[in-house]
Amino acid sequence: MINVLLCGNQKVFDGALTLLLSMTNRTKEAVHAYIMTMDLRRLKPDYACITEEQTAFLESVLRGKNPENRVTRLEVTGLYEREFRQCVNEGAYCTPYTLLRLLADLIPEIPDKILYLDMDIMIAGDIRELYDIDVSGVEYAAVKEKYGCWLIRPDYFNAGMLLLNTARIRRTGLLEKARQRIRTKKMLFADQTAIFKSTTKKMLLPRRFNEQSRFDRKDTIVCHFCKRLMFRPYPHTENYKQWQVEEIHKYLNCHTFDADLEEYQGLIRKTMNTTISH
Repeated sequence: MINVLLCGNQKVFDGALTLLLSMTNRTKEAVHAYIMTMDLRRLKPDYACITEEQTAFLESVLRGKNPENRVTRLEVTGLYEREFRQCVNEGAYCTPYTLLRLLADLIPEIPDKILYLDMDIMIAGDIRELYDIDVSGVEYAAVKEKYGCWLIRPDYFNAGMLLLNTARIRRTGLLEKARQRIRTKKMLFADQTAIFKSTTKKMLLPRRFNEQSRFDRKDTIVCHFCKRLMFRPYPHTENYKQWQVEEIHKYLNCHTFDADLEEYQGLIRKTMNTTISH
C-alpha cells in the first residue's frame, strides 16, 4: 500500500482529482490517499472543507482503477485553530492550508511512512519508485528548491514533495518544533522554512522526484506545477496549474498528461450532467 497525504480545500479539489488520476494510472500498487481539510471561512469565503461527497467521488474513481484504493478525509479545523489561530504566519505567502502538513504527527490515522504531495502535482511514472526509497535513517526525503538552493542555502528544499518517516518525526519532534516556529517567527515561506530549520536529518533526492520546471524528461516521476520565473518575452512569473488544461498547453507546452486530463474533464462533465439531471 502506498500512503499519500494531501491538504486543501474545496477550491483545489480539481488538483486532488488530477493528481490521483495520474498516480493510479501509472501504478499497480494500491493507494491510500489521506486528505486533510478544514473550514477557515473566518478568513476567506473560499476556505471551505473538501466535502464528504467529494471524498466519496474521489474514492469511487480510484476504486475503478484498483478495488483496494482508498480515500480518507481528515477534518482538522479544531486542531488547526488550537495550533495556529491568528499566529504570525496565518497570512503568509501561501494559504493556511500549507500549514496542515505540520499537524501530521498529531493525527493517529497517519501511518509511519507517508508521501506528502502538494495539490499542484502530477505523477509521470510509477510512484513506487519514489515511495520505496528507504527513509528509515532520516526524518524525510525531499528535492532541492530550484530557486531557494541558490538564494537561501545549497540544501534548501521544496516542501511540495516530502517522503515522511512519520515514526521518526514523532520521536525527534520535528513537526512540533516547526509548529513553534510558525507561531512565533514571521517567515516568507513559512511552512517550508519551519521544516528546514527544525530538521535533524534529511535525505536529498534527484530533481526527477520533484521536477519544478521541465516536464518532458523521460525519467521524471513527480511534476510540480509551482510558480516559475520566465524570461521571455520579458522577465515575469507564471503560475499555471495542471487542471488549467488550455493554459498548460499554450504557455507551458506541456502535453505529458493529456490522457489523464482528458479523463479528468470527462469525469467533471459527467458529474455536472448528473447534477443537472437531478
